Amino acid sequence: MSATSDPRSERVQVRRIPARGDYDQATIHAILDEALVCHVGIVDDGQPVVIPTIHVRVGDEVFLHGSKGSRLLRTLEMGGEACITVTLLDGLVLARSAFHHSMNYRSVVLLGRGRAVESREEKSRVLDALVDHVIAGRSADARMPSENEIDATTVVAFPIDEASAKIRTGPPVDEEKDMSLPIWAGVLPLGLTPGSPVAAEELSADIATPSYVTAYSRPRGDR
Repeated sequence: MSATSDPRSERVQVRRIPARGDYDQATIHAILDEALVCHVGIVDDGQPVVIPTIHVRVGDEVFLHGSKGSRLLRTLEMGGEACITVTLLDGLVLARSAFHHSMNYRSVVLLGRGRAVESREEKSRVLDALVDHVIAGRSADARMPSENEIDATTVVAFPIDEASAKIRTGPPVDEEKDMSLPIWAGVLPLGLTPGSPVAAEELSADIATPSYVTAYSRPRGDR
């Protein structure tokens, strides 16, 4: 579905600068896959609450996890409606006028109700995927959760049905009257750049740093 097509739901239709809206599933999936953190908005006892957390997309669903004591997860597994958002910041857009400064970004808004993941097999598979979402290849090395740890964890799935992306790319858009001003204008690209790995103090010296750490990078969709 292209940016000019009708979205699946009016609730997620991009209204402010609609030309930046994108309802293509591949685009939405790519943004969700690259983002490390999502923000989940719920209403708890009449109080709006927004919580940052880790997510992972598996197929056509987004999965969240946490402690069984989590207020957020309790609300979601009981069928409470949620708004899940992610944002990737790609650059600072510096215009000649303060008014037209902006940012280049890719974002997704997802609305819906979750389902509690009850199957031990599905829960284990999702927890593996969560680890690999943070750093691909890690689940094959790390000790996976014990039965007690799985029992202490709540996992909730959200269908990617009501979702839209909003994307800004390109240079600043200045007014014609400002084009001749002697002020630098352009884009300062930004991205996630890993630093040098720092081994745990008690780590044995004969354990090598894995290549998925030394060559770490996020999956990147079209920008």
